[in-house]
Amino acid sequence: MTFEAVPLIPRSVLFADPSYTSPQISPDGTRLGYLAPRDGVLNVYVGPLNDPSAAHPLTNDRGQGIRWYGFCADDRTLFYLQDADGDENWRLHLLDLGSGEQRCVTPFEQVTVQVLEHNRFHPTEMLLGINKDNPELHDVYRLDLIDGSLTKVEANPGFFGWLIDTDLAVRGAVAMTEDGGHQLFRRDEPAGEFIPWLVIPPEDAIAATNHASFSRSGETMYLLSSVDANAGRLLAVDMASGEQTVMAEDPNYDVDGLEWDPLTRAPLAVVFAKDRQYRTFLDPGFESEFDQLKQRLGADGEITLDRSERDDRIWLVSLAPSDGPVSYYRYRRDTTELTFLFHDRPELSGYQLARMEPFAFTARDGLRVHGYVTYPPGVPARDLLAVLDVHGGPWGRNTWGYDVDAQWLANRGYACVQVNFRGSTGYGKAFVNAANKQWGRTMQTDLLDAIDHLAGQGAIDRGRVAIMGGSYGGYAALAGAAFTPDVFRCAIDLCGPANLLTLLASIPPYWRPIARMFHTRMGDPEIEQDMLAERSPLSAADQIKIPVLVAQGANDVRVKQAEAEQIVAAMRRNGVPHEYLLFEDEGHGLARPENRERYYAAAERFLAEQLGGRMEP
Repeated sequence: MTFEAVPLIPRSVLFADPSYTSPQISPDGTRLGYLAPRDGVLNVYVGPLNDPSAAHPLTNDRGQGIRWYGFCADDRTLFYLQDADGDENWRLHLLDLGSGEQRCVTPFEQVTVQVLEHNRFHPTEMLLGINKDNPELHDVYRLDLIDGSLTKVEANPGFFGWLIDTDLAVRGAVAMTEDGGHQLFRRDEPAGEFIPWLVIPPEDAIAATNHASFSRSGETMYLLSSVDANAGRLLAVDMASGEQTVMAEDPNYDVDGLEWDPLTRAPLAVVFAKDRQYRTFLDPGFESEFDQLKQRLGADGEITLDRSERDDRIWLVSLAPSDGPVSYYRYRRDTTELTFLFHDRPELSGYQLARMEPFAFTARDGLRVHGYVTYPPGVPARDLLAVLDVHGGPWGRNTWGYDVDAQWLANRGYACVQVNFRGSTGYGKAFVNAANKQWGRTMQTDLLDAIDHLAGQGAIDRGRVAIMGGSYGGYAALAGAAFTPDVFRCAIDLCGPANLLTLLASIPPYWRPIARMFHTRMGDPEIEQDMLAERSPLSAADQIKIPVLVAQGANDVRVKQAEAEQIVAAMRRNGVPHEYLLFEDEGHGLARPENRERYYAAAERFLAEQLGGRMEP
């Protein structure tokens, strides 16, 4: 089949909410829950585990939809979090699975709630972080699931994180140091005071070093740490002596995930995100069972396990390829019965999708950089139109798997290029630290070098490349338009900052305890104001000469509406061709399907006009 004969995948299929997503098995093993559209809005559905088709909606949200929910270990309660139009003031709701009665147990204004811990060992209790007394700090509250009462158990003197064991005891906390590092505190019993414990230097304090979990006994804390190594490794820390034992490590890649024994809370396997997922097994029995399951699934895709069923008899298994929908299965360990449940997006099964391919190159300063490219199906990778799709964060990364942007762009005739530029996580601390104070500089030139690499191979047309992205990716798109206006044909910015000084001055209150990290990584506005201004696309707005599409959520608390308004006003003054989409009922990103449809329709038309790709009539 030639590319011209590849059917266009409707945007209504690509950008609609999944038909089924976030499935979970209830702790008692009797129910299956998932999120699915109800009248076009994601809501929670629950039904018998043995008959997913019998599930019915338990919630009736009419706004942005529900994104986070879970079964409680008491076997009678379901919880979910909800904000208002993307304002990130999360409230916790409880739903009685028997009666259907719902109640909001944190009905506070301008407050954001965090679920800190809930488990099978204390089924009627939950620990929450709530910032109602001080918007910058989350105190610890105990929620009684039976009567809905809240009791403050820990006032926050200045911590940004808590260390909580499986008995819901606060065992320690984490604070930011003046140099941007972390200080872990250990609770001294019986006095109850927090005493300084482990120091995480600033070079180790992002992504590569994190508290992971406690063993069931509470005697061991499992820590992900790159201290004394390049990449984040799994350590077992004795809580009494402080002795650390390395359990798993890789010289170049950070630990990306862990598989736990649900009863002992001991790690069974460690996941490293290389070009693809790679597991190091710590338990031979689990390794054998996982390998057998992988062989039975057969198809190429990343496997994820949900072991929330209390007796660990039933696993929920997902298989995620890059060129098809995610498949979900029920696996009964006692009988080895493997039953297909559903695809997350069954509508995609009738279309030809494109496969994501890893690639790597050497940046201009010698740093090795990785990424992914998704080519249009049915045509040789030769002189293709290209869109550089930049991930957000920037302390995040692209991973191999189904990516809606990549499929949309490939289906429209573009090579979708996704680069894990320096600062992206997963590649060790040296790679992250190479991005310190490099916004608009080497972080940006990594993107340019990726384009040069693929163009040098003849895969893409160097003269017909666009840049787009959201959040930090939106910043990169604006930076591409302002700092290298001759490199790209056009740019698309979704909720990206245009002015780094106003961005840092307007971070949400509950981010202020970690503001020093932003100053260490980006620049300190008190002493590096000139540098931050220079790295801001707004400062070079008079150099923008390519068309720019800007989209913004009016309720965005991370990148405020003023960021979009500033750059749009500058382009208007300078006569630069531009479009501006403001979404009054969105926050940081686009949660509503109708808004995604509006944005991607505009982006599709914009790219077709500037590069010449296909577009839906």
